[in-house]
Amino acid sequence: MKTALITGVSGGMGRAAAERLIRDGWTVCGLDLREPEDYGSFRFFRTDLTDPEAVGEAARTMEREGIRFDAVVHMAGVYELNSLLEMEDEDWRRVFEVNLYAAYRVNRAFLPLLSENARILLTASELAPLCPLPFTGIYAVTKAALEKYALALRMEMQLLGHRVIVLEPGAVDTGLLDVSTEKLERFCRTTKLYPHGAERMRTIVDRVEARKIPPERIADLVSRILAAKRPRGVYRLNRNPLLLMLNLLPVSVQCALIRRILRD
Repeated sequence: MKTALITGVSGGMGRAAAERLIRDGWTVCGLDLREPEDYGSFRFFRTDLTDPEAVGEAARTMEREGIRFDAVVHMAGVYELNSLLEMEDEDWRRVFEVNLYAAYRVNRAFLPLLSENARILLTASELAPLCPLPFTGIYAVTKAALEKYALALRMEMQLLGHRVIVLEPGAVDTGLLDVSTEKLERFCRTTKLYPHGAERMRTIVDRVEARKIPPERIADLVSRILAAKRPRGVYRLNRNPLLLMLNLLPVSVQCALIRRILRD
């Protein structure tokens, strides 16, 4: 029986992935700061992924129990909508901590627990390879950095016999979308630099998120990746056609269009 470690297991894509892998016959261990509801089907370890000592202690606990992992699935993440010039330092650091540093810490701490030919899946975003939209900058920056980290890690871990795979999902119907709506509404109320642009940005965000898919679609993809003999390096799902068309244009044209939409 194969065993997977999943971060962000308490809800959304993490919980859906855990339930799908369990149906596939996997044993699942999950890390999250928030305790999930009704998790009798998998092992849960309450862990603050922004705390290096907490991540290390979780790894040491599982190592003492003799647990070995055939896959590590990174689903933990936070979404932030804000102005790069108005964000608080604490919010800036938190997004980097969860979206980037947490993956680095988990991979380093759990490396000794990987079985032969293990697979590591890192969840980036459809925004990672694209030019960021206004007020999504911090999220796009961290996800782009995560994707670059994943590529570098893939180069290194192939020498150890392990595979690193990136997921680039579009909008997914999880708690993150509810949080993003709340953050956008707060931003519209509090911004002093972009009051007009923030309100217009709400329309764009609503249009992008209207194409959201259920987290079970992501879980199905995770299942296929872990079952594939030769998985690809990057998997994309539910990419927004408007964003793709926008990014076919030169950056100068993109900026001009955004300026016209948000300022006129």
